[in-house]
Amino acid sequence: MAAKKKAAKPARKAAKKAVRKTKRTANSRKTARLWLMFPQRLITKPVVWELSQKFPVITNVRQASVTGEIGLVCLELDGLANDVKKAVTWLERRGVSVEPVEINVIES
Repeated sequence: MAAKKKAAKPARKAAKKAVRKTKRTANSRKTARLWLMFPQRLITKPVVWELSQKFPVITNVRQASVTGEIGLVCLELDGLANDVKKAVTWLERRGVSVEPVEINVIES
């Protein structure tokens, strides 16, 4: 019976460690560079400002091009991983197309 108790302790420790690791991942900082495509109806709206007011993320416009028909913005979001994810979801629900920047063409 003592052997069972000893075997259970490492399993419990591993489970606790996995939970702590998951929590740390959700609370870890993340920087995401994203391409945002704004439809015509949102071009004149302060969407990036609204995003910065609704979510505790730092926004940094790296590049932008706006015409009468479409807006294209390269936006850097920095914050807790969970907050960045929520901010991206909010953008998509507003009608903004969000894609990750594949190649780091914009250097600091």
